[in-house]
Amino acid sequence: MQTLETVIVTGYAKAPQGTSMYEMYKHAGIVLEVDLIEHKIIGAEFTFVTELTKNYFQKLLIGYCLQDGIEPLIERIQSFYFAPSQQAIIVALQAAVQRYWENVKQMNT
Repeated sequence: MQTLETVIVTGYAKAPQGTSMYEMYKHAGIVLEVDLIEHKIIGAEFTFVTELTKNYFQKLLIGYCLQDGIEPLIERIQSFYFAPSQQAIIVALQAAVQRYWENVKQMNT
């Protein structure tokens, strides 16, 4: 069996009504693959409707080190993503990152 050095972590938030994200999914979801050693995001998927948005968000998140805190990542989203679902994506990201650190802490105890 292959030894894995990454984990998958998810976060969700309610999508804003009146958006195509809400009509299709009802929620904003984020799935991150994170390197357990460096705590870097190495993969990311989202419940966005368009491929352009999905690809753009991968550029925003992949390579980011979670040890640098979530605030710079939130500021990055706020600076480069101008859409009604911005806050829902931030909430989903916060949930995923919180879940990541809770589980990492549990693994290390």
